[in-house]
Amino acid sequence: MLKALEKHPILSVCILVAIMLLPNLETISVSIMEARNFITAREMIVDNNWLLTTMNGEARYQKPPLPTWLAAISSLIFGIKSIFGLRLPAAIMVMLMGSFMYKLSYQILKKNRHSFINALIVISAFYVIAIIIEAPWDIFTHGFMLVAIYHLFLLFKSEKNYWKHSLFAGIFIGSSFMCKGPVSMYALLLPFLIAYGFTFKFSNFKTKAFSYFSVLLLALIIGSWWFIYVRMEDPATFEAITKKETGNWSSYNVRPFYYYWSFFTQSGLWTIPAFISLLYPYLKHRVSNKKAYTFSFLWTIIAVVLLSVIPEKKSRYLMPVLIPLAINIGFYMEYLFRKFKHLKNKKETIPVYFNFGLIGCIGIVFPIVAYLFLKDNLAGYWFWYLLASLILVPLGILILIHLKRKNIQQVFMYTVLFFTSITLTVSPLSKALISSNYTPISNLKKEASATNLNVYSFNYVSPEMIWQFGSKIPNIKQAENTYNFPKENTFGMLTNGISPEDQAKLNTIYTIEKISTYDLNTAALGSSSHNGRLSCNYYVLTKKE
Repeated sequence: MLKALEKHPILSVCILVAIMLLPNLETISVSIMEARNFITAREMIVDNNWLLTTMNGEARYQKPPLPTWLAAISSLIFGIKSIFGLRLPAAIMVMLMGSFMYKLSYQILKKNRHSFINALIVISAFYVIAIIIEAPWDIFTHGFMLVAIYHLFLLFKSEKNYWKHSLFAGIFIGSSFMCKGPVSMYALLLPFLIAYGFTFKFSNFKTKAFSYFSVLLLALIIGSWWFIYVRMEDPATFEAITKKETGNWSSYNVRPFYYYWSFFTQSGLWTIPAFISLLYPYLKHRVSNKKAYTFSFLWTIIAVVLLSVIPEKKSRYLMPVLIPLAINIGFYMEYLFRKFKHLKNKKETIPVYFNFGLIGCIGIVFPIVAYLFLKDNLAGYWFWYLLASLILVPLGILILIHLKRKNIQQVFMYTVLFFTSITLTVSPLSKALISSNYTPISNLKKEASATNLNVYSFNYVSPEMIWQFGSKIPNIKQAENTYNFPKENTFGMLTNGISPEDQAKLNTIYTIEKISTYDLNTAALGSSSHNGRLSCNYYVLTKKE
């Protein structure tokens, strides 16, 4: 199987990602980060706010707009309400990342199979897939930076055609900056440059000095023009947002230096191979290319250290580390391909048997565990349950059979297919877990319009609510306890909660009637997973005579 796929590695990567993601791209609920992006994309189209970006009618300059532009362009093709269309650019970025992981690895290793292994590892790493839903900007900024790094690597190695690699490196560094500012420059590019300088050295620096300058200049122009434009057009708002965002780096989600110590677990199915690949004294004499392994090891570790220095920490910030880590894991897998059949030392074989044996067993017991977990909620989802069982059980058996035969190449491929199959067949079953208290807000706009009511918000309404509502929900309560009451005598109002002081203020002006409660939680009310910010009460307010 591996031989057949590696004949067309980039096409194979793209097909696997397409099978993995595209059929169920609309299945998972829209996350808070996605909702912000999608609302901004919608307002780009509806209000023509392509440069001075907004969210719910208010300035949204926290993130550069390139990913949102791509989402908006896609939604123009597939429809402004299409989750598939809005998520499609992020799925394409996973294809891009897998393709350029192969291309970069091939330039480093000059081995087709080993490079293909690295590409398969990165597209089957848990957080590379999860990030397209949890924080879609990240896959864009790091995907574009990986393309830039590929061209920088060629620029460092090339003896001619500097201009081509300089041009592409500059364009894609600038594009990365236009997705999430300097994040990927710090988390991915800087550790790459340090690791490269330490292992491969920078040769002919003077000869290529103009090329390096061109890269910087082009990246600066592409990456900064939008910031300059917004700073000139809306300076007060831009400065206020910039000050708040900068302050978050040292005061928001502050975690200790060692918070990221378990970063390798972000690779999901590859957790144990990832950990072993980081045991440098063990692996350095077993890999086929010690210098390249040292490079990927340093790139990974330096990235983790640099991220650990920043006081603000979130698990998703580790996503760029999975790129060099995939190369690192690839060295360990390539070693197992060559030597596992002849290994006798149990310290080397037991982790392999445990990791892939566990995956195989999960596939075999899936039908039983899934039925026990979902049996009361399987109505309407039997197709996906049966399809998942019919695919995962045989894959689990094949993993165990080839593991027993010590055929690690086949074990590896079936593991990749196992991950692909879980994403394809199991993700639709998540809808079976939606609790009975789930009450979407998608029909409220239509219902309010039928009674000639405009809908406003009071205090906080979650981005997910605003996205599902379908248009802007103006806020009555402004900053510093000021109010902007509607001109209408009767209107609808959504709120996540009203303080006694605000309640008293409203009661003096309006008669308030509670109509319903909307709850976007898929978890049951009272459970630890139930998030209060995803619920809102809806009232109709009528001005007193």
